[in-house]
Amino acid sequence: MIWNKTYECMDRDKMTSLQSERLVKLVNYSYENVPYYKKKMDDIGIKPSDIKGIEDLNKLPFTVKDDLRDNYPYDAFAVPIGDIVRIHASSGTTGKPTVVGYTRNDIDTWSELMARTFAASGVTKDSIVQIAYGYGLFTGGLGAHYGAEKIGASVIPISGGNTKKQITVLQDFGSHAIACTPSYALFLSEVLEEMGIDPRKDLNLKYGIFGAEPWSHEMRAQIEQKLGIRATDIYGLSEIIGPGVATECEIQDGLHITEDHFVPEIINPETGDVLSEGSEGELVFTTLTKEGIPVIRYRTRDITSLNYKKCECGRTAVRMKKVMGRSDDMLIIRGVNVFPTQIESVLVSITEIEPHYLLVVDRVNNLDTLEIWVEMSDNLFSDEVRRVEQVRAKIKDEVQSLLGLTAKIKLVEPKTIERSTGKAKRVLDKRKI
Repeated sequence: MIWNKTYECMDRDKMTSLQSERLVKLVNYSYENVPYYKKKMDDIGIKPSDIKGIEDLNKLPFTVKDDLRDNYPYDAFAVPIGDIVRIHASSGTTGKPTVVGYTRNDIDTWSELMARTFAASGVTKDSIVQIAYGYGLFTGGLGAHYGAEKIGASVIPISGGNTKKQITVLQDFGSHAIACTPSYALFLSEVLEEMGIDPRKDLNLKYGIFGAEPWSHEMRAQIEQKLGIRATDIYGLSEIIGPGVATECEIQDGLHITEDHFVPEIINPETGDVLSEGSEGELVFTTLTKEGIPVIRYRTRDITSLNYKKCECGRTAVRMKKVMGRSDDMLIIRGVNVFPTQIESVLVSITEIEPHYLLVVDRVNNLDTLEIWVEMSDNLFSDEVRRVEQVRAKIKDEVQSLLGLTAKIKLVEPKTIERSTGKAKRVLDKRKI
């Protein structure tokens, strides 16, 4: 279902005109109300009057996460705190968190964008939606909650964790859709199997709305097979608005960006140069309508590409390719660029192992090493040693074929790799410890 055909199916020329009009207003608004943007623009000799439309976007300075941290907590806000009705923040695991504020209009916009997201995933006003993203400072839970409510769906705000209770609610309340991280969806399927519950027979679950971490097409196939649902990839980040920035439709050929509110660019992460359509690079966003904390040319560090062709679903909004990883999460091992999702695509296709893994990177005698820990299935764990060694060799060969990199494969007992109700931990880089 298309929630808002006016914008989701807007003619490209009309969309460009709308974006240009909104960008001019945004630049003036940011220059007048956010001191660090005034300074950034003054430092490079740019005035708001120099920006006539989105064709001038590349004249503006980039914003990075440290800019928001340096203005912690409220100096990046464009309105007085009295006009802010909601405050969220990132986890701050690598330093001070980034703090974001929302005006009443921002909340209304966010709800609208998440309504589009849920509608694209199959949710209707008759759906029962179980929100298993974390509520609190994390933007996932409340962002999803307001969007599902706007559609008119019945919302179960269960938040993350407490897996046995999640399953009880799925059974007793008859949830049609669940929103959580993809790694947690796999964990749910694992616990369901342990409890002898068949999702196809014992649950009403039809749709999964999954985001907050990169995940491969192979993992999607496994989630859909194990839970008997259609798994939809969604994209967002708290610095831009939270979830609702982009979502897949039923075609599952890229994520439609909500272009009436966010202008995307793809840049070379090394030089900052804007790349041509279809090129793979770092995703950059400019918010067009945010009042609380406007953001100009925010470097997401996410690696993707853009496709402006009209989708089979009828939407004209540009599609971003499924994110393969982040430029700052990319591992460089003996000169080879490695994203965890690349290795994941190999692992989830091997039936004798479980889709739970950890990449352990170290440096021994000045040489980088990669060790892949992956769980055996119960059947393999109880199988003969010769079979275990065959599976180990298969994983090693397929990783070598994909990446041109030799890795040590460590097959571990079932249920020994840490599970997470939020974002999965996929990498342990001992070079940084």
